[in-house]
Amino acid sequence: MPAARTDAPLDAERLRAALVGPGSLWTDVRVLARTGSTNTDALELALAGARQGLVIATEAQLSGRGRQGRSWVSLPGAALTFSVLLRPASVPQAVRGWLPLLAGVATMRALTADNTAALTGIEASLKWPNDVLAGDRKLAGILAEQSGDAIVVGIGLNVLGAPVATATSLELLAQVPDRNELLVAILREFGHWYGRWTQAGDAERSGLRAEYLRLCHTIGRQVSVFLPGGRILKGTAADVDLAGQLLVSTATGAVSVSAGDVIHVR
Repeated sequence: MPAARTDAPLDAERLRAALVGPGSLWTDVRVLARTGSTNTDALELALAGARQGLVIATEAQLSGRGRQGRSWVSLPGAALTFSVLLRPASVPQAVRGWLPLLAGVATMRALTADNTAALTGIEASLKWPNDVLAGDRKLAGILAEQSGDAIVVGIGLNVLGAPVATATSLELLAQVPDRNELLVAILREFGHWYGRWTQAGDAERSGLRAEYLRLCHTIGRQVSVFLPGGRILKGTAADVDLAGQLLVSTATGAVSVSAGDVIHVR
């Protein structure tokens, strides 16, 4: 039986009160009734000089972007869809590929942490590089885009229904939480890990890599990686390196993968 639904709208004033303040990463929270893409909105504001810590959330996204140019639409209230603007000046460019992985850790921990009572008990995992899975179905997706010194990270979490057959949602897994509380939980986890990562300067010393590997269901699995250009790489997902790349062990040696669609082989 589907879980009970809660359709409370996102409340910018409530979110700002919970997230913006001294010592917080978050500097402003804006809620839009609808938009084409929160990532596009945040990138445009980044070019205009917006500060780090801006959060843009929307009730409905009409032309959202996924990896490799995919597009998707979120219906009003059916998803938690938002983007954050970051300027990680203290982190070398070569290791900023960890940002979408950090977003996955934050989302996972918010969904499964004991202090998020409405969601306790959900079994989820991370799929490299940008998905949160429940079983073998997609619960959330992540997209990071860079412009100059700014990086925008967008997260789309299915709350009600399921947009495609290979996806699931919180409604189908558990009691549906207030999306305001869920957004606060994710952003607090994000702020915590972002602070550790930017202070340490890399994923290893900050503890982020160890936490990601603990939560990642890809590591140790047989995988097929569909690479740009149509090539397919098959092997065992062995590790994630300090740059955030997936290391695949093949019959001819280890291969580092920075981008590609990963299929977990049963």
